[in-house]
Amino acid sequence: MIGTVLVANRGEVAVRVVRACRLLGIRSVVAHSTADRDTLPVRLADDSVCVGPGPAEHSYLSVPALLYACARAGADAVHPGYGFLAEDPDFAAACRDSGLTWIGPDPGHIALLGDKIATRNEVAAAGLPVPPGSRAPVTGPADAARQARGIGYPVALKAASGGGGRGVHRVDDDEQLAERFDRARDAARALFQDDRLYVEKWIGDARHVEVQVLADRHGGVVHLGERDCSVQRRHRKLVEESPAPGLSAARRAALGDWAVRAARHLGLRNLATVEFLLDAGGGLHFTEINPRLQVEHPVTEARTGLDLVAWMIREAAGEPVPCRQDDVRPRGHAVEARISAEDPDHDWAPRCGTVTDLVLPGGPGIRVDTWLTRGATVSPHYDPLLAKVVAWAPDRDTARRRLVQALREFSCSGVAHNAKALTEILDHDEFRRGEHRAGVVERAVRRPGGEADAR
Repeated sequence: MIGTVLVANRGEVAVRVVRACRLLGIRSVVAHSTADRDTLPVRLADDSVCVGPGPAEHSYLSVPALLYACARAGADAVHPGYGFLAEDPDFAAACRDSGLTWIGPDPGHIALLGDKIATRNEVAAAGLPVPPGSRAPVTGPADAARQARGIGYPVALKAASGGGGRGVHRVDDDEQLAERFDRARDAARALFQDDRLYVEKWIGDARHVEVQVLADRHGGVVHLGERDCSVQRRHRKLVEESPAPGLSAARRAALGDWAVRAARHLGLRNLATVEFLLDAGGGLHFTEINPRLQVEHPVTEARTGLDLVAWMIREAAGEPVPCRQDDVRPRGHAVEARISAEDPDHDWAPRCGTVTDLVLPGGPGIRVDTWLTRGATVSPHYDPLLAKVVAWAPDRDTARRRLVQALREFSCSGVAHNAKALTEILDHDEFRRGEHRAGVVERAVRRPGGEADAR
């Protein structure tokens, strides 16, 4: 049994894990930096341990500091949340080696899924629709060009350790590939400490669709339906919803089947998300698997009634998946918007400040996940996410309208934020019709002077 969980994260996800622990009757300890000493997760937890100064590399990314916090607080388990070290196999392994229960997929699976070439090969063997591409790292520009010609331009030149849209470069011909190869390799080395590259068919004008999967060590695997995460700016998700609009019953069934098949083939356990691109012709293409809790998990919780964070903890303690596939019957529609401390009127630049007044929305079907309180300081050291507002309703348009109203009610004086821009996206004709694709943010959010944000 798990007695005490160290929450190795901050912000709204730390609050989320603390609350799940409380419902399970488990003691929670929050690891925090000096910059986060007086934040909401620290106040809500049973205990807290300072793990270093504000910069993340000296606190939330310090494995020795986090292991010390476990020892000092008497924790016997670690929940990494998302971001920071959630997908670091070395941290997961260090926790296991220290006798701690790791709440998440096994270190070996995290390492495998962090290698996009190995993952492509594995899921292709499981029968998933993998785009044409390399089975091994390209050896140089000439090898990449040879493979690109075989696939057919345009192609994506990708970092083998990339993910979430990072480390991806579109290439349209041999000349462009030669120009961009060294730059892509240098960027991969800087971002991921791994300069391996591979080539894959470019899927343009696509929607981003993903499937939530639960799996246990006893062989149980279920999926909880799909989410559409197509509203993105520079690969940063802004709005997510479930179910994905416009999918046929056959496409929806295929997504779930492929996600479960991948999880079984890989022997995954705990929580994972299998991601796909849906092209303009309706074709589905596998992209990656994320072995962790996703930021957008509340939309799945809203439709299924399941507590995914509590379930992660239960599975780590050895419990099986709580339901069979036939028992999973998602209801209605849920939409989530991410409110961040960033200024859409100035190229979405991150903003800092102190919250002088705060009004959180409410009403039927509204959920707000946040770490904000009056007097909270938004620091330059971390991701600018302030809150996630989720609306549920029996149908999509009612959920959308509820979310627009909730965003209009949200007020956070002292810190610039993007809530107004989010309402513009939700009210845009493309989103209303459920026909939005890549670039909808640039078309929906207008700059001062009437120019679309095309940068």
